[in-house]
Amino acid sequence: MQFDDQGDLDTSQVRDRRGIPGGKVAIGGGAAGLIAVLIAVLFGVDPSVLGLSDGEGGSNSGAGGTTTAGEVQQVCKTGADANRRQDCRIVAVTNSLQEFWGGQLPRSGVAYRPAETVLFTGRVSTACGAASSAVGPFYCPGDRRAYFDLGFFDELSTRFGAAGGPFAEAYVVAHEYGHHIQNLTGTMQKVGQDRQGRDSASVKLELQADCYAGVWAHHATTTPQASTGRPLISTLTDQDIAQGLDAAAAVGDDRIQKQATGRIDPDTWTHGSSDQREAWFTTGYRSGDPARCDTFAAQR
Repeated sequence: MQFDDQGDLDTSQVRDRRGIPGGKVAIGGGAAGLIAVLIAVLFGVDPSVLGLSDGEGGSNSGAGGTTTAGEVQQVCKTGADANRRQDCRIVAVTNSLQEFWGGQLPRSGVAYRPAETVLFTGRVSTACGAASSAVGPFYCPGDRRAYFDLGFFDELSTRFGAAGGPFAEAYVVAHEYGHHIQNLTGTMQKVGQDRQGRDSASVKLELQADCYAGVWAHHATTTPQASTGRPLISTLTDQDIAQGLDAAAAVGDDRIQKQATGRIDPDTWTHGSSDQREAWFTTGYRSGDPARCDTFAAQR
């Protein structure tokens, strides 16, 4: 994945809170509790459903431990910076996503309201409650922000066995912005208490976010920036898409459960299997059409 070296990065869409102490989080249950958190909330939409509360604990790991708050505003100026730095790359992907959905969503009669990407280390306070890095990336509908501890991208490879790479990271960001689209369209409210199981609303919500990530990827190299008239992402290869598919498979419920407990229990799935996640990302990528992402009507 390559960015236009002369493309403009809009850092106003990213809040850099790395190095700022966040809300304290308690995650009980030892290793079993951590596994439950990872399965339930990885790429999730609301950490408050876990009953997280103020207290000691949580992960304090994350990339950029020596960074200072607001660093992206100082160093991320152009696409060339995104080609060199991970944090600037997240800025660029955020910009591309907002540019695309800002033009696409009104075509379906829904006004697009910008989201905000928040970079943090360790723990963070949100409108959905305090959250630790242990919950992985997440979107909070209460403040319309997507939260990322960049250390997760290392864990995507070391803990979950993904090959990693720039587009694997882009897929993660695009998935969370898929949840933002669901929030704006009202789809998120369909989940209710149906939060577990192979055919649950929670799984359908997550698979739709994967599909939306694929839709964005389809258009990423053809969506022009308003400021330059050129796409911010200049090149996206088959190898890049393979990175995204690999990342989607790595965080399938079945693979995570097998790795963590040695068994697979579809009745407790919250995000879908590896095959489902790959299939729905592919549906979005090949079609480029959000209308093809109706996981609530489809059977897989």
